[in-house]
This record gives sequence, C-alpha cells and structure tokens, in this order.
Amino acid sequence: MPVRTTFADVELNFRTLDPRDDSPENLRLLKGWLEGLLRGFHEARHKPEGWDVWIECMREDGAVVRGAWLPDDAFGAGPVPVATYSSLNGSLNTGRRELPLRMITDVTVSPAHRRQGLLRRLITDDLADAVQHGVPLAALTVSETTIYGRFGFGLASWRHHIAVDTTSRFGLRDFTDPGRVELVDPADLWPVMERNFAAFHATTRGSVSRPSAYRSWLTGTFDFGEQGPNTRLRAVVHLDADGEPDGHAVYQHKGYDDVPGGKVALVDLVAADPTAYLALWRFLADIDLCAQVAWRNSSVDDPLVWALTDTACRKVTKLDDHIWVRVLDVVTALEGRPWATDGSVVLGVSDPLGHADGSFRVTVKEGEASVEPCADEPEVSVDAETLGSLYLGGVAVGTLAAAGRLAGADDAVRTWAAMADLPGVPFSLTSF
Repeated sequence: MPVRTTFADVELNFRTLDPRDDSPENLRLLKGWLEGLLRGFHEARHKPEGWDVWIECMREDGAVVRGAWLPDDAFGAGPVPVATYSSLNGSLNTGRRELPLRMITDVTVSPAHRRQGLLRRLITDDLADAVQHGVPLAALTVSETTIYGRFGFGLASWRHHIAVDTTSRFGLRDFTDPGRVELVDPADLWPVMERNFAAFHATTRGSVSRPSAYRSWLTGTFDFGEQGPNTRLRAVVHLDADGEPDGHAVYQHKGYDDVPGGKVALVDLVAADPTAYLALWRFLADIDLCAQVAWRNSSVDDPLVWALTDTACRKVTKLDDHIWVRVLDVVTALEGRPWATDGSVVLGVSDPLGHADGSFRVTVKEGEASVEPCADEPEVSVDAETLGSLYLGGVAVGTLAAAGRLAGADDAVRTWAAMADLPGVPFSLTSF
C-alpha cells in the first residue's frame, strides 16, 4: 500500500517498488518511474530495448526503487512519479577491508515539487533501512553539491578531468613494458574487465564496487543515453609477460570538431599494475588521427604526470567532487578503516538523523582501532558530514580544523590527526 503525505494540498503517494515483481500494476509503475528518471536527467525517452536492459540490471543488483506519485484524481497523475530514488548494496574498500555499502542513485525531484521535503522523506527512509539491515556506510555521487551535507554525507574523494596531448610531445621516461597490448572487441572483453576491476577494487582505498549496468555500457551492447547499442566503442587489453590480462582501456573517437587532429574520449581505464597503466597510456598516445585523449576519471595522484617527459602534456581541465560518504554505524566503520599511529581520543559525533550520534572512545594500536560508545565528554567533535569527509583519509584533520569543521583542544586534535590521517589519496573508478 502506498504511504500518503500531503504537500500544498496535494496528497502524494510514496511507494517502494520491487523490480522483481512482475505484476501488471508494479510493471506499469516501474516503467513510469524509469520515464521519470530519464526526464529528470534530460535523457531521451526509453525504448523497449532500454526497458529490458534496465530491468535486468535492477534485478541483478537487487535494487530498491522508491518514488513519490500524484494521487490518481490529481491533474497530471499517472505512472510517472514526481520524485525518483533508488539504491543497491555494494562494497567500499576502506584501505583495510571491504565494508558493505548502501549505494544511492537515480535521485530526481520534479521542479514543480521542489522544497517540499520529498528527497528528505526518500533518503531518510532508505538510510533507516540500511541501518536496520546492518549496513555501516552509505555513499552517493552528486550533481549538486549543496544538497547532501544536511543528510550526513561528506565529500570524501575527488577525481580529475584531464586532457592529454598525444602528438609528438607525448613520451614516457625510461619506460619498458615486458608485456604487450592487443585490440579486442569490447563485447568479447567483459570477463577480463570484471577480473581487472576486481583486482583494482581489492587494492585501492576508496574504490566502490560497480553496478551491473557497467557491463552493458562498457561492452557497447547498450548505451542508456542513446537508448541503443554503441557501435563506436573500442577496447584494448594489456597482457603481462606471461600473457595474462592485467589491464584494459575502453575508448571512443569523438571526431575533429573539438580538437584539430582528432580527439579520443577515454571511457574506462583499469589497471592495478603501474606498468600496465602506463603501457595503456602509451597505446592511447599512438592512436592514429588523434591529437588528444580526454578522460573524466583520473586520480588526483595520477602517476602519469610524473612518467611523462613533458609534464605539460597532461592538463587538468576540472577537479571534480566524486564520492560522498555517510557513516551509519560508527563502531563498524571506524574499526574497519586503517589507522596511522597509536593513540586514544574520545570522538563526539552530532547527527541530526541519529544514526552516528554519540561519544565514542577510539583507541588505536598497531594500525587497528577498537571503538566503544561511551558517556565521556568528547575531546574532538565533528558532525556526521565531517566524519564522512574524514573517513577515507582524503582530507587532513588539520585542514578541516582550520576550516572550522572540527573542534577540540589543540593537543587532542593533534593526537586525532596523527591517528586518523592516511598517506596517499582515496580513489574510485566507479560512478553511480
């Protein structure tokens, strides 16, 4: 039964839909929900093939679909909702282990129903469900960065958009590759892509698991934006010295309008091994009829720039906010991340939704933390949003303290910084 809430004299129906339910009414609402999602992101209306791919992915991921609909007797009512929201369970590599993660996506609200609490209702219901099922963390990527802090999400990792000059200026310093690269049709490469990503995910702090839609997208079998196959995708695989795949790249030539000489858009590049990573870049630089390779998913600590003979070949065109993290279970989350130095601090967390609220004694020994709720006065205090930003170690404690985002006596803040700050940067190749 739908749950009704009244906004501006219109009684909205909030529903949770199961993509595995084949009843006619549920399928009618799911097709309307998909149309509402595409409308919210200004995409083309879905075709039957698009519906088939979408519902298969949602079922494979075990996704839950939420939304708000106008009542049947209201003007404009129908199967298309005025707000959409979905989530699925995945995993986050914390740098110490992979923890269960509630992945939130597909959030839209009709401009006709903004500032009426629809998103608050949808997201608080879903976070409560995650807590009930023992999921310690939630995450999302955002189109608008001012929305999610009030729900306890903190910006935790970034990515660079880059443009690499692949003319004769491109060259790598003293680089030798004992392996080789081979062009492969993307449709034939999916098992290799899965293995390569699994290796990357298992070794990279900040990596988020990938939803099943990546299979259709990266193999070119279906492009959700175009609502049809992408016949222009190309793929290359790197083989190590023993002939085993250890990296791949998926790309598409974008023509000559933007860049004289031609431009290639890099769609995916996965390599847990640094030799494979640089070898794939060397291949990309050798593509004919191309003067630039553009990529929207480069690490802010990308080794490519330091491997180039001319560092100016790689230009950052944008620093992009990427993964936003929300801590739901403080004990499980903090015990599941790495720590730098032994010490003990009472951490106070304020959380308007209540999930992370309280005081916790965090004691670190030999890189591992024990975390216990306590009644002691906090020595260091943060809100849930700031805790999310600190969680993966992408920003230093001292930086957030200087920004007024963290409170405590100087010695306690220094102790917390020594414990919590981590070397390197978190990075995810997954957007959702």
